[in-house]
Amino acid sequence: MTKARRRNYASLSVKDLLDAREAYHVHLCHMANVVATAVGRYRFTAEDDESEETALGTRPRGRTQKRTLRNSEVRPYSWPCVMVFVSDWIEPKDFAARVDDIVPQRLYLPDGRVVPTCVIYAEKREERAGAVQTLRFPEMMLGGGYPSLADVQGQTRAATIGCLVSDGDLLYALTNAHVAGEAGRELYTLVGGKRELLGRSAGKEVGKLPFERAYPGFAGPRSVLNLDAALVRIESASRWTSRVFGIGQFGELADINAETASLDLVGCDVVAFGAASGKLAGEIQGLFYRYRSVGGQDQLADLLIGPREPSEKDADTPKNMARAIGSHGNSGAVWFLEADAPEKLLRPIALHWGGQSFVGAHDEEVTEYALASSLGVICRELGVDIVRDVRLGREERWGAVGHYTVGQVATRFPTDEKLATLLSNNRNRIFEDPDNPVDADDFTPLAMVPDLEWRELRGDFERPTHFADLDQRGPLHQNKTLLELSEDDDFFDPREWLGFYDSLNFDLKDGGSLPFRVWQLYDVMVGALKESPPNLVKFVTAAGVVTHYVGDACQPLHATRWHNGYGEERIPNGKGVHTAYESHMLSAHAADLNTTIDDILAQFMPSTRDISSGHACGRAILVLQKRTLNSLSPELIVDTFIDTEGDLDVMWSRLGRPTAERIIDGANVLASIWKSAWEKGGGPNLDESVLGAIDPAALSELYRTTSFARSVWITWMRREVDRLVIGPPQ
Repeated sequence: MTKARRRNYASLSVKDLLDAREAYHVHLCHMANVVATAVGRYRFTAEDDESEETALGTRPRGRTQKRTLRNSEVRPYSWPCVMVFVSDWIEPKDFAARVDDIVPQRLYLPDGRVVPTCVIYAEKREERAGAVQTLRFPEMMLGGGYPSLADVQGQTRAATIGCLVSDGDLLYALTNAHVAGEAGRELYTLVGGKRELLGRSAGKEVGKLPFERAYPGFAGPRSVLNLDAALVRIESASRWTSRVFGIGQFGELADINAETASLDLVGCDVVAFGAASGKLAGEIQGLFYRYRSVGGQDQLADLLIGPREPSEKDADTPKNMARAIGSHGNSGAVWFLEADAPEKLLRPIALHWGGQSFVGAHDEEVTEYALASSLGVICRELGVDIVRDVRLGREERWGAVGHYTVGQVATRFPTDEKLATLLSNNRNRIFEDPDNPVDADDFTPLAMVPDLEWRELRGDFERPTHFADLDQRGPLHQNKTLLELSEDDDFFDPREWLGFYDSLNFDLKDGGSLPFRVWQLYDVMVGALKESPPNLVKFVTAAGVVTHYVGDACQPLHATRWHNGYGEERIPNGKGVHTAYESHMLSAHAADLNTTIDDILAQFMPSTRDISSGHACGRAILVLQKRTLNSLSPELIVDTFIDTEGDLDVMWSRLGRPTAERIIDGANVLASIWKSAWEKGGGPNLDESVLGAIDPAALSELYRTTSFARSVWITWMRREVDRLVIGPPQ
């Protein structure tokens, strides 16, 4: 018996595969059952064992099971190949009768190169199965991952904003050309239920690009690459963040070009955030997918991305990824290469512009696949660069102006000399310092970590730690407010608060726990200093992030049920006030805010408060919220917003000084918390040599660890005398 000849295909490159596909173009096009091709790596099914015969590719042809993308996989020994997609799977018994329809097992080039094929059953469905069900609209800031809408010929077209880009002069939102349309077309989204203009189409777009122009040196004279990308000139840069919703801060571009295109991409995990489906988990399954031929012109997509089972790090993904990935409205999303280590950032690689639906092996289930184009090629053709500077996200929420100002003012209050040295040396780690920025692209100043990192990484568990609606009344508690009940220290207990929320049928994510969150962080600071040796990385991280929560406590709309207007209680209800007051007004009057604070402190510098324990710290936050409600009532803020129709200048004229007073009060409490935790933990005994600047990488590694200062619902909090315990409900 003649032994099958062993061939070594491992050295074949992307160029070799494209040369072979082009050489057999006419042959494959004349086969009626061939519907598409791509280049990639050989895919194995469960029918393929791990024998040497399988690994070397010497098994005889013919299999009982149809090979599909869904039921096959790339293995470590998968060799380079041309992937041939067929609509009709030929059984071994029919080989002789249908010899003209059988895809060649190998493609032979005149120079002696031999390229294998991998046949995949992929009956196309013309109608895309995944339709838009729920679009995720922004609550405050605008950015990648959110919907862009356009009214065209009586219909609303929806796409996803990909990311921010810049031509060196202006900022643009990158999305699909089929939504951006002609120059001047208005694109909008909904913020707080209200229509808001995103911007207008800049008239800069790239549709179909000759393949050999996109990838010089690669074969494809009859092929065009579908890029479907366009720029939208944004209306207001201060309303945008460079972060992509559901992804967060990301790394450098993973550039696919003629020099870098590699088969190593095949099998790589990718993620995206689509406005229609949310977090998407995919796998790159083929390169340069030829999906259609029209008038002798072949149309290609850079990447063919299939669904995969989400991993533990892919939180909040749709249950049916096989359908969600192709939902209308996801077009325009940016796909990111998964990082090979937790501390590394995701790298943007491609723009999602369309999809393909294939019937499965049993001709029943339908699986959706994404078609995506190289961001590197798109940016080159449009003359733009991706904007990934975290500082563009600084205006988010009570954000850069509110939270950073609370921290900055807190450092002005007298405190222990060694603590002052430590805080001064780490000033730019805690809040953004334009004069001395941290030299690390992936670092978020600690005062904004809860909003910019934890809201995305920790999801709904983080949400209730930012507020406590103290004016909420309990019908089963003598109709008293949560604040009135908590004046009794016995009621200042997470279990009592949980009972209060249960009486109102609150969802757990709506059960605010702000005072207990600050208590938790106080304990973290004290514990860090009591470690042997003292853990200053942990202390500085906790001291930085607690800045955020104390800032929330001095913001009136974080202590009220009227946090974004009156809801159904009154008409007009003032919806949208939260963003207008705490973000837009302060951003527009940041200089005025600093001047007002300076004027007030020049007249009177209050002393720090006496805080003796974590319990006392929690009560100090409760009392701070009480003073905040009494000094600057939420009703005044909402009514001012309604009366002025959101005019930021008029709002500032009425609310500016009392807002500055609230920030000073919050800063004073923050300074008192820092000082108390420092003294309680033994900070004054530390040697001055250990009080230097902390490595930003050490800080970011810690705050990206979910077990650090764990975000929990109030069900996981309990008070044991004057000790706060974080742990599973008992």
